[in-house]
Amino acid sequence: MLPLPVPASVYGLVLLLAALNFKLVKLEDVKEVGTYLTGIFPLLFVPAAAGVMELWAEMGEMLLPILIAIIPVTVLVMVSAGKTTQALTGCKNKEADNDAAAE
Repeated sequence: MLPLPVPASVYGLVLLLAALNFKLVKLEDVKEVGTYLTGIFPLLFVPAAAGVMELWAEMGEMLLPILIAIIPVTVLVMVSAGKTTQALTGCKNKEADNDAAAE
């Protein structure tokens, strides 16, 4: 329904994040399900891995371009996730320090 080329699961995650931020949904309400899904997460990649194994011969010819694409993107995702986590953790630490100083 939305004009952006974004998967529905991403929209769902954004809506969940907004609901958590605006306290429409409590973390305790979704924590158990989130923990369960995180536990079975590797299982969700089995079909994709099986598909890659099936096409391994065709992918062998393109291995170098695939690696050239995957390695920098992986590093970029790791760096951006780390920086985002540091920024968010830093904001929370500053808020906690300000609350402690106010008391």
